[in-house]
Amino acid sequence: MLKKATLKNGLRIITVPQKNSRTVTFLVLVGNGSKYESKDINGISHFLEHMFFKGTQNRPNTLAIAETLDKVGGEYNAFTSKEVTGFWAKVDSKHQDLALDWLSDIFQNSKLDSKEIEREKGVVIEEMNMYLDTPTAYVGDLWEELLYKDQPAGWKIIGKKEHVLALNRDKVLDYFASHYSCLNTVICAAGDIKNIEKKIEKAFNKISKVSPPRKPAVIEEQREPGVLVHFKKTDQTHLCLGVRAYNIFHKDKYAVKLLAVILGGNMSSRLFISIRERQGLAYYIKTMADQNPETGFLMTQAGVDNKNADRAIESILKEYKRIKEGLITEAELQKAKDYIRGSMSLSLESSDSQAFFYAGQEIMEKEILTLEQIGERIDQVKVNDIKKVAEDIFKSDKLNLALIGPFKEKEKFKEILCKIKL
Repeated sequence: MLKKATLKNGLRIITVPQKNSRTVTFLVLVGNGSKYESKDINGISHFLEHMFFKGTQNRPNTLAIAETLDKVGGEYNAFTSKEVTGFWAKVDSKHQDLALDWLSDIFQNSKLDSKEIEREKGVVIEEMNMYLDTPTAYVGDLWEELLYKDQPAGWKIIGKKEHVLALNRDKVLDYFASHYSCLNTVICAAGDIKNIEKKIEKAFNKISKVSPPRKPAVIEEQREPGVLVHFKKTDQTHLCLGVRAYNIFHKDKYAVKLLAVILGGNMSSRLFISIRERQGLAYYIKTMADQNPETGFLMTQAGVDNKNADRAIESILKEYKRIKEGLITEAELQKAKDYIRGSMSLSLESSDSQAFFYAGQEIMEKEILTLEQIGERIDQVKVNDIKKVAEDIFKSDKLNLALIGPFKEKEKFKEILCKIKL
Protein backbone atom coordinates (compact mmCIF):
# COMPACT_ATOMS: atom_id res chain seq x y z
CA MET A 1 0.00 0.00 0.00
CA LEU A 2 1.28 3.44 -0.92
CA LYS A 3 2.85 5.37 1.95
CA LYS A 4 4.14 8.93 2.23
CA ALA A 5 6.43 10.18 4.98
CA THR A 6 7.85 13.65 5.54
CA LEU A 7 11.13 13.75 7.44
CA LYS A 8 12.00 16.42 10.00
CA ASN A 9 14.07 18.28 7.42
CA GLY A 10 11.13 18.40 4.99
CA LEU A 11 12.30 15.67 2.60
CA ARG A 12 9.35 13.62 1.34
CA ILE A 13 9.61 9.86 0.84
CA ILE A 14 6.99 7.86 -1.04
CA THR A 15 6.99 4.06 -1.06
CA VAL A 16 4.85 2.02 -3.44
CA PRO A 17 5.10 -1.76 -2.85
CA GLN A 18 4.05 -3.87 -5.85
CA LYS A 19 3.01 -7.48 -5.49
CA ASN A 20 4.53 -9.84 -8.05
CA SER A 21 7.10 -7.27 -9.18
CA ARG A 22 10.72 -8.39 -9.57
CA THR A 23 12.11 -4.88 -10.01
CA VAL A 24 12.68 -1.77 -7.92
CA THR A 25 12.72 1.80 -9.17
CA PHE A 26 14.15 4.73 -7.24
CA LEU A 27 13.15 8.17 -8.44
CA VAL A 28 14.34 11.55 -7.18
CA LEU A 29 12.20 14.50 -8.25
CA VAL A 30 13.26 18.07 -7.54
CA GLY A 31 10.75 20.91 -7.82
CA ASN A 32 13.07 22.89 -10.04
CA GLY A 33 13.16 23.31 -13.80
CA SER A 34 13.74 25.95 -16.42
CA LYS A 35 10.90 28.12 -15.11
CA TYR A 36 13.14 28.93 -12.15
CA GLU A 37 15.92 30.37 -14.30
CA SER A 38 16.87 33.93 -15.19
CA LYS A 39 17.49 34.74 -18.84
CA ASP A 40 21.28 34.90 -18.60
CA ILE A 41 21.46 31.31 -17.34
CA ASN A 42 18.55 29.84 -19.32
CA GLY A 43 19.36 26.16 -19.83
CA ILE A 44 21.32 25.70 -16.60
CA SER A 45 18.78 23.32 -15.03
CA HIS A 46 19.17 20.93 -17.95
CA PHE A 47 22.93 21.41 -18.06
CA LEU A 48 23.25 20.63 -14.34
CA GLU A 49 21.24 17.45 -14.86
CA HIS A 50 23.90 16.31 -17.34
CA MET A 51 26.68 17.06 -14.88
CA PHE A 52 25.40 14.59 -12.29
CA PHE A 53 26.66 11.80 -14.54
CA LYS A 54 30.26 13.06 -14.82
CA GLY A 55 31.78 11.66 -11.66
CA THR A 56 31.78 11.61 -7.86
CA GLN A 57 34.53 10.91 -5.34
CA ASN A 58 33.45 7.26 -5.18
CA ARG A 59 32.84 6.94 -8.92
CA PRO A 60 35.36 9.37 -10.40
CA ASN A 61 34.26 9.53 -14.05
CA THR A 62 31.46 8.84 -16.49
CA LEU A 63 32.61 5.28 -17.12
CA ALA A 64 32.52 4.43 -13.42
CA ILE A 65 29.05 5.99 -13.12
CA ALA A 66 27.68 4.09 -16.10
CA GLU A 67 29.31 0.74 -15.35
CA THR A 68 27.80 0.52 -11.87
CA LEU A 69 24.31 -0.27 -13.14
CA ASP A 70 25.27 -1.54 -16.60
CA LYS A 71 26.97 -4.49 -14.88
CA VAL A 72 23.65 -5.61 -13.40
CA GLY A 73 21.46 -4.79 -16.42
CA GLY A 74 19.89 -1.78 -14.77
CA GLU A 75 18.15 1.10 -16.47
CA TYR A 76 18.80 4.71 -15.49
CA ASN A 77 18.39 8.22 -16.79
CA ALA A 78 17.48 11.79 -15.93
CA PHE A 79 15.32 14.53 -17.38
CA THR A 80 14.54 18.22 -17.04
CA SER A 81 11.21 19.91 -17.66
CA LYS A 82 10.04 23.43 -17.05
CA GLU A 83 8.72 22.41 -13.64
CA VAL A 84 10.93 19.59 -12.34
CA THR A 85 14.22 17.72 -12.70
CA GLY A 86 14.31 13.98 -12.15
CA PHE A 87 16.84 11.18 -11.72
CA TRP A 88 15.97 7.49 -11.64
CA ALA A 89 17.32 3.96 -11.58
CA LYS A 90 15.51 0.66 -12.13
CA VAL A 91 17.06 -2.70 -11.28
CA ASP A 92 16.31 -6.29 -10.43
CA SER A 93 15.14 -6.12 -6.82
CA LYS A 94 18.18 -8.03 -5.56
CA HIS A 95 20.31 -5.05 -6.64
CA GLN A 96 18.20 -2.37 -4.98
CA ASP A 97 20.86 -1.44 -2.42
CA LEU A 98 23.34 -0.84 -5.23
CA ALA A 99 20.86 1.33 -7.12
CA LEU A 100 20.04 3.37 -4.02
CA ASP A 101 23.72 3.95 -3.31
CA TRP A 102 24.36 4.91 -6.93
CA LEU A 103 21.48 7.38 -7.10
CA SER A 104 22.24 9.02 -3.77
CA ASP A 105 25.91 9.28 -4.75
CA ILE A 106 25.41 11.11 -8.05
CA PHE A 107 22.72 13.33 -6.53
CA GLN A 108 24.73 14.45 -3.51
CA ASN A 109 28.40 13.97 -4.38
CA SER A 110 28.88 15.00 -8.00
CA LYS A 111 32.16 16.85 -8.47
CA LEU A 112 30.91 19.29 -11.12
CA ASP A 113 34.45 19.52 -12.45
CA SER A 114 35.41 22.55 -14.59
CA LYS A 115 36.95 20.44 -17.36
CA GLU A 116 33.85 18.29 -17.55
CA ILE A 117 31.66 21.40 -17.70
CA GLU A 118 33.61 22.70 -20.68
CA ARG A 119 33.47 19.31 -22.40
CA GLU A 120 29.73 18.92 -21.77
CA LYS A 121 28.93 22.22 -23.46
CA GLY A 122 29.64 20.54 -26.80
CA VAL A 123 27.36 17.62 -25.92
CA VAL A 124 24.45 19.90 -24.97
CA ILE A 125 24.86 22.01 -28.11
CA GLU A 126 24.72 18.85 -30.22
CA GLU A 127 21.56 17.86 -28.34
CA MET A 128 20.23 21.30 -29.17
CA ASN A 129 21.07 20.80 -32.84
CA MET A 130 19.31 17.44 -32.78
CA TYR A 131 16.08 19.07 -31.56
CA LEU A 132 16.37 21.82 -34.16
CA ASP A 133 16.60 19.12 -36.83
CA THR A 134 13.58 17.24 -35.41
CA PRO A 135 10.51 19.31 -36.30
CA THR A 136 8.08 16.96 -34.53
CA ALA A 137 9.82 17.91 -31.28
CA TYR A 138 10.88 21.48 -32.04
CA VAL A 139 7.41 22.64 -33.03
CA GLY A 140 6.32 22.02 -29.43
CA ASP A 141 8.97 24.47 -28.22
CA LEU A 142 7.73 27.03 -30.73
CA TRP A 143 4.17 26.50 -29.51
CA GLU A 144 5.10 27.40 -25.93
CA GLU A 145 7.23 30.31 -27.16
CA LEU A 146 4.15 31.62 -28.96
CA LEU A 147 1.94 31.26 -25.89
CA TYR A 148 4.26 32.70 -23.26
CA LYS A 149 6.71 34.89 -25.17
CA ASP A 150 9.84 36.25 -23.44
CA GLN A 151 9.48 34.81 -19.94
CA PRO A 152 10.68 31.54 -18.38
CA ALA A 153 7.53 29.65 -19.41
CA GLY A 154 8.26 30.57 -23.02
CA TRP A 155 11.98 29.84 -23.07
CA LYS A 156 13.44 26.55 -24.22
CA ILE A 157 14.35 24.08 -21.47
CA ILE A 158 17.69 23.42 -23.15
CA GLY A 159 18.45 27.15 -23.41
CA LYS A 160 20.30 29.01 -26.15
CA LYS A 161 23.82 28.31 -27.37
CA GLU A 162 25.22 31.60 -26.10
CA HIS A 163 23.89 30.97 -22.59
CA VAL A 164 25.22 27.42 -22.49
CA LEU A 165 28.64 28.53 -23.71
CA ALA A 166 28.75 31.21 -20.99
CA LEU A 167 28.25 28.75 -18.13
CA ASN A 168 31.13 28.07 -15.73
CA ARG A 169 31.68 26.11 -12.55
CA ASP A 170 30.79 29.01 -10.25
CA LYS A 171 27.42 29.49 -11.93
CA VAL A 172 26.66 25.76 -11.84
CA LEU A 173 27.67 25.43 -8.18
CA ASP A 174 25.67 28.49 -7.18
CA TYR A 175 22.59 27.23 -8.97
CA PHE A 176 22.87 23.79 -7.42
CA ALA A 177 23.37 25.24 -3.94
CA SER A 178 20.37 27.55 -4.15
CA HIS A 179 17.87 25.38 -6.04
CA TYR A 180 18.41 21.82 -4.77
CA SER A 181 17.00 21.31 -1.29
CA CYS A 182 15.29 18.72 0.87
CA LEU A 183 12.35 21.15 0.92
CA ASN A 184 11.60 20.76 -2.81
CA THR A 185 12.67 17.14 -3.26
CA VAL A 186 10.59 13.94 -3.34
CA ILE A 187 12.15 10.47 -3.34
CA CYS A 188 10.04 7.52 -4.42
CA ALA A 189 10.74 3.79 -4.25
CA ALA A 190 8.39 1.46 -6.10
CA GLY A 191 8.29 -2.26 -6.81
CA ASP A 192 9.56 -5.21 -4.78
CA ILE A 193 10.37 -3.20 -1.63
CA LYS A 194 10.18 -3.85 2.10
CA ASN A 195 11.25 -1.58 4.95
CA ILE A 196 13.10 0.75 2.60
CA GLU A 197 12.29 4.12 4.22
CA LYS A 198 15.18 4.10 6.71
CA LYS A 199 17.65 3.16 4.00
CA ILE A 200 16.49 6.08 1.87
CA GLU A 201 16.68 8.48 4.80
CA LYS A 202 20.24 7.36 5.56
CA ALA A 203 21.35 7.41 1.91
CA PHE A 204 20.10 10.96 1.31
CA ASN A 205 21.27 12.56 4.55
CA LYS A 206 23.45 15.18 2.81
CA ILE A 207 20.72 17.09 0.98
CA SER A 208 20.86 20.82 1.64
CA LYS A 209 18.24 22.47 3.84
CA VAL A 210 18.33 25.80 1.98
CA SER A 211 15.00 27.48 1.22
CA PRO A 212 14.60 27.16 -2.57
CA PRO A 213 13.53 30.22 -4.56
CA ARG A 214 10.06 30.66 -5.99
CA LYS A 215 9.54 30.78 -9.71
CA PRO A 216 8.12 33.96 -11.27
CA ALA A 217 4.41 34.06 -12.04
CA VAL A 218 3.44 33.30 -15.63
CA ILE A 219 1.87 36.24 -17.47
CA GLU A 220 -0.75 35.37 -20.08
CA GLU A 221 -2.05 38.02 -22.46
CA GLN A 222 -3.87 37.52 -25.75
CA ARG A 223 -6.30 39.75 -27.65
CA GLU A 224 -6.12 38.24 -31.13
CA PRO A 225 -5.11 34.98 -32.83
CA GLY A 226 -1.39 34.24 -32.50
CA VAL A 227 0.83 32.81 -35.25
CA LEU A 228 4.50 31.82 -35.20
CA VAL A 229 6.08 30.57 -38.43
CA HIS A 230 9.55 29.00 -38.46
CA PHE A 231 10.95 28.84 -41.96
CA LYS A 232 12.61 25.54 -42.83
CA LYS A 233 12.88 23.66 -46.10
CA THR A 234 10.92 20.57 -45.15
CA ASP A 235 8.83 18.01 -47.03
CA GLN A 236 6.13 18.31 -44.38
CA THR A 237 4.59 21.17 -42.48
CA HIS A 238 4.53 20.40 -38.75
CA LEU A 239 1.99 22.41 -36.85
CA CYS A 240 0.51 22.94 -33.41
CA LEU A 241 -2.94 24.51 -33.33
CA GLY A 242 -4.96 25.13 -30.20
CA VAL A 243 -6.00 27.34 -27.33
CA ARG A 244 -5.16 28.20 -23.75
CA ALA A 245 -7.05 26.11 -21.22
CA TYR A 246 -6.89 25.28 -17.49
CA ASN A 247 -4.17 24.65 -14.93
CA ILE A 248 -3.71 21.48 -12.93
CA PHE A 249 -5.84 22.72 -10.03
CA HIS A 250 -8.86 23.79 -12.08
CA LYS A 251 -12.17 22.07 -11.36
CA ASP A 252 -12.67 21.27 -15.05
CA LYS A 253 -9.23 19.77 -15.70
CA TYR A 254 -10.66 16.28 -16.26
CA ALA A 255 -13.25 17.64 -18.68
CA VAL A 256 -10.44 19.18 -20.75
CA LYS A 257 -8.57 15.87 -20.78
CA LEU A 258 -11.68 14.07 -22.00
CA LEU A 259 -12.28 16.74 -24.63
CA ALA A 260 -8.73 16.21 -25.93
CA VAL A 261 -9.30 12.44 -26.17
CA ILE A 262 -12.57 12.90 -28.05
CA LEU A 263 -10.93 15.29 -30.49
CA GLY A 264 -7.61 13.56 -31.14
CA GLY A 265 -6.57 11.19 -28.39
CA ASN A 266 -6.70 7.88 -30.26
CA MET A 267 -7.31 6.21 -33.62
CA SER A 268 -11.09 6.47 -33.35
CA SER A 269 -11.08 10.13 -32.34
CA ARG A 270 -12.79 12.79 -34.43
CA LEU A 271 -9.66 14.40 -35.84
CA PHE A 272 -7.89 11.11 -36.59
CA ILE A 273 -10.89 9.88 -38.56
CA SER A 274 -11.44 13.22 -40.32
CA ILE A 275 -7.88 14.30 -41.08
CA ARG A 276 -6.15 10.97 -41.65
CA GLU A 277 -8.76 8.38 -42.59
CA ARG A 278 -11.28 10.43 -44.59
CA GLN A 279 -9.09 13.18 -46.08
CA GLY A 280 -5.69 11.44 -46.07
CA LEU A 281 -3.95 14.64 -45.04
CA ALA A 282 -1.66 13.36 -42.28
CA TYR A 283 0.12 10.29 -41.04
CA TYR A 284 0.14 11.55 -37.46
CA ILE A 285 -2.34 13.81 -35.75
CA LYS A 286 -2.98 14.03 -32.04
CA THR A 287 -4.67 16.31 -29.53
CA MET A 288 -3.33 16.76 -26.03
CA ALA A 289 -4.29 18.66 -22.89
CA ASP A 290 -1.26 19.95 -21.01
CA GLN A 291 -1.71 21.16 -17.44
CA ASN A 292 0.78 22.58 -14.96
CA PRO A 293 0.44 24.58 -11.72
CA GLU A 294 -0.02 27.96 -13.44
CA THR A 295 -1.28 27.36 -16.96
CA GLY A 296 -2.67 24.85 -19.38
CA PHE A 297 -3.59 24.39 -23.02
CA LEU A 298 -5.37 22.12 -25.47
CA MET A 299 -3.45 21.64 -28.69
CA THR A 300 -3.58 19.53 -31.84
CA GLN A 301 -0.31 18.59 -33.53
CA ALA A 302 0.02 17.19 -37.04
CA GLY A 303 2.44 16.72 -39.92
CA VAL A 304 1.01 17.37 -43.40
CA ASP A 305 2.18 17.88 -46.96
CA ASN A 306 3.18 21.51 -47.43
CA LYS A 307 0.52 22.05 -50.09
CA ASN A 308 -2.14 20.78 -47.67
CA ALA A 309 -1.24 22.97 -44.70
CA ASP A 310 -4.09 25.42 -45.25
CA ARG A 311 -6.65 22.65 -45.68
CA ALA A 312 -5.46 20.80 -42.57
CA ILE A 313 -5.66 23.92 -40.41
CA GLU A 314 -9.19 24.65 -41.66
CA SER A 315 -10.25 21.04 -41.01
CA ILE A 316 -8.97 21.11 -37.44
CA LEU A 317 -10.76 24.40 -36.80
CA LYS A 318 -14.01 22.98 -38.18
CA GLU A 319 -13.79 20.09 -35.71
CA TYR A 320 -13.21 22.58 -32.88
CA LYS A 321 -16.28 24.50 -34.06
CA ARG A 322 -18.39 21.36 -34.40
CA ILE A 323 -17.65 20.13 -30.90
CA LYS A 324 -18.28 23.59 -29.49
CA GLU A 325 -21.65 24.03 -31.17
CA GLY A 326 -23.04 20.52 -30.83
CA LEU A 327 -23.33 18.04 -27.99
CA ILE A 328 -21.20 14.93 -27.93
CA THR A 329 -23.05 11.68 -27.32
CA GLU A 330 -23.10 9.76 -24.05
CA ALA A 331 -21.44 6.86 -25.86
CA GLU A 332 -18.62 9.11 -27.11
CA LEU A 333 -18.00 10.45 -23.63
CA GLN A 334 -18.04 6.98 -22.09
CA LYS A 335 -15.56 5.75 -24.69
CA ALA A 336 -13.21 8.60 -23.76
CA LYS A 337 -13.56 7.83 -20.05
CA ASP A 338 -12.87 4.15 -20.60
CA TYR A 339 -9.90 5.02 -22.82
CA ILE A 340 -8.27 7.18 -20.15
CA ARG A 341 -8.88 4.66 -17.39
CA GLY A 342 -7.68 1.75 -19.50
CA SER A 343 -4.55 3.47 -20.79
CA MET A 344 -3.66 4.58 -17.26
CA SER A 345 -4.03 1.00 -15.99
CA LEU A 346 -1.78 -0.32 -18.75
CA SER A 347 0.82 2.38 -18.15
CA LEU A 348 1.09 1.61 -14.43
CA GLU A 349 2.16 -2.02 -14.65
CA SER A 350 5.88 -1.39 -14.11
CA SER A 351 7.73 -0.11 -11.05
CA ASP A 352 9.13 2.92 -12.88
CA SER A 353 5.70 4.03 -14.10
CA GLN A 354 4.35 3.70 -10.55
CA ALA A 355 7.18 5.86 -9.22
CA PHE A 356 6.58 8.59 -11.82
CA PHE A 357 2.80 8.49 -11.34
CA TYR A 358 2.82 9.01 -7.58
CA ALA A 359 5.91 11.18 -7.15
CA GLY A 360 4.81 13.38 -10.03
CA GLN A 361 1.53 14.13 -8.34
CA GLU A 362 3.26 14.95 -5.06
CA ILE A 363 5.80 17.31 -6.57
CA MET A 364 3.30 19.09 -8.84
CA GLU A 365 0.12 19.10 -6.77
CA LYS A 366 1.17 18.14 -3.24
CA GLU A 367 -1.71 15.67 -3.31
CA ILE A 368 -1.63 12.02 -4.31
CA LEU A 369 -4.65 10.29 -5.80
CA THR A 370 -4.86 6.60 -6.59
CA LEU A 371 -5.90 5.32 -9.99
CA GLU A 372 -9.33 4.54 -8.55
CA GLN A 373 -9.78 8.05 -7.14
CA ILE A 374 -8.83 9.64 -10.44
CA GLY A 375 -11.25 7.31 -12.20
CA GLU A 376 -14.06 8.43 -9.88
CA ARG A 377 -13.39 12.08 -10.76
CA ILE A 378 -13.33 11.31 -14.45
CA ASP A 379 -16.63 9.45 -14.16
CA GLN A 380 -18.26 12.56 -12.68
CA VAL A 381 -17.78 14.52 -15.91
CA LYS A 382 -21.03 14.94 -17.85
CA VAL A 383 -21.81 15.71 -21.49
CA ASN A 384 -22.78 19.26 -20.58
CA ASP A 385 -19.42 19.72 -18.81
CA ILE A 386 -17.62 18.99 -22.07
CA LYS A 387 -19.83 21.47 -23.93
CA LYS A 388 -19.28 24.15 -21.29
CA VAL A 389 -15.50 23.73 -21.51
CA ALA A 390 -15.53 23.75 -25.33
CA GLU A 391 -17.60 26.95 -25.32
CA ASP A 392 -15.20 28.54 -22.86
CA ILE A 393 -11.86 27.76 -24.49
CA PHE A 394 -12.64 27.65 -28.22
CA LYS A 395 -12.75 31.33 -29.18
CA SER A 396 -11.35 32.85 -32.35
CA ASP A 397 -9.33 35.53 -30.58
CA LYS A 398 -7.71 32.88 -28.36
CA LEU A 399 -6.44 30.64 -31.16
CA ASN A 400 -2.71 29.98 -31.57
CA LEU A 401 -0.80 28.36 -34.42
CA ALA A 402 2.89 27.47 -34.47
CA LEU A 403 4.34 25.75 -37.51
CA ILE A 404 7.55 24.68 -39.18
CA GLY A 405 7.71 24.60 -42.97
CA PRO A 406 8.87 26.38 -46.12
CA PHE A 407 6.87 29.52 -45.39
CA LYS A 408 8.02 33.06 -44.63
CA GLU A 409 4.75 34.97 -44.36
CA LYS A 410 2.51 34.41 -41.36
CA GLU A 411 -0.33 36.70 -42.44
CA LYS A 412 -1.99 34.08 -44.65
CA PHE A 413 -2.15 31.70 -41.71
CA LYS A 414 -3.59 34.40 -39.51
CA GLU A 415 -6.28 34.93 -42.15
CA ILE A 416 -7.19 31.23 -41.95
CA LEU A 417 -7.57 31.46 -38.18
CA CYS A 418 -9.89 34.44 -38.63
CA LYS A 419 -11.81 32.84 -41.48
CA ILE A 420 -13.57 30.16 -39.44
CA LYS A 421 -15.36 31.86 -36.57
CA LEU A 422 -15.45 29.90 -33.33
